[in-house]
Amino acid sequence: MNSLAIVEREAAASNVEVTEDELIVSLFDGRRISVPITWYPRLFHGTVEERSTYELMGRGTGIHWPLLDEDISVSGLLKGNPSFESERSLQNWLDDKAAKNSL
Repeated sequence: MNSLAIVEREAAASNVEVTEDELIVSLFDGRRISVPITWYPRLFHGTVEERSTYELMGRGTGIHWPLLDEDISVSGLLKGNPSFESERSLQNWLDDKAAKNSL
């Protein structure tokens, strides 16, 4: 008896680029995902340095921006999920960021 085992692989990022307009994620399987940067307000409000300082987590299944305290999953990108951060949380973060920059 023959059986076909289907192995589902989790999509994983190999490279990340953040432009003024887009978050672009290259995957190991050759696909590229691009979404509007406005989907992720912390990236939108980040500096070039903050946007370019990222770490791939979980063998590329997640992306972490330590200077922005932002985490995005590749599966969330593929599903088309924007940030679910509340307006209040974002405003608190923006206020903290402005206070740090004024020192």
